[in-house]
Amino acid sequence: MSDASYRDAIFTTPLDQVAQFSFDERVVACFPDMIRRSVPGYGQILGMLGIIAERHLPRGAHVYDLGCSLGAVGLALAGRLPPQAFSLTGVDISPGMIARAKDTLARECPDHAIEIVEGDIRHLNYRTSGMVVLNFTLQFLPPEDRDGVLSKLHAALEPGGVLVMSEKIRAADEQENAWLVERYHDFKRANGYSELEISQKRTALENVLIPDTLDAHHACIAQAGFSRSTTWFQYLNFASIIAFKDE
Repeated sequence: MSDASYRDAIFTTPLDQVAQFSFDERVVACFPDMIRRSVPGYGQILGMLGIIAERHLPRGAHVYDLGCSLGAVGLALAGRLPPQAFSLTGVDISPGMIARAKDTLARECPDHAIEIVEGDIRHLNYRTSGMVVLNFTLQFLPPEDRDGVLSKLHAALEPGGVLVMSEKIRAADEQENAWLVERYHDFKRANGYSELEISQKRTALENVLIPDTLDAHHACIAQAGFSRSTTWFQYLNFASIIAFKDE
């Protein structure tokens, strides 16, 4: 399968009716460019995952990458850790993402024990793991399903295991949230998106990507059983949290 990726031009043409956003073949084809220009700090988050794994992952432990898209987490860990340091299962619901991820990971890190499977993270039977990564995935689940997923992940983690969860967030204060959203749109403008693209993408994501506040995320993490959690990264209205299971 081709590893070519293209510039994100999905919303450049005016549409009479903007369909809900989905991870279809058009998105798969331009996903690297879309992420680079749309998610502040994505590269920094990926870069830290290998460092976090070095510090917290027992040698040979299993890792889940839930909502793995094109396999960037597997690539990040394999780029820092030797093959015997971990095994990884990437899970995604998009067949197109799965096909590209399998092809990329087999080519780039053939010696690492990485498998990519198609599935819904709400219904998996999770194996015992030392680390779970949810990189901008929970936000696409209905809010009523999120607590159940976090509880399953806590149960699956080994004592001392960690969850790294990155999310688009909203601020509780309306004025602060409006400022963050405006600056995020400035970020997208600076990366070449037009007003039309910004507007139509926002419409497409309504009721598909539903952000929550950092306080709400930490509360849900605590309710799932994690002993502590901290926000280790934030760039505008995008943040990453690490949560710890008691040893």
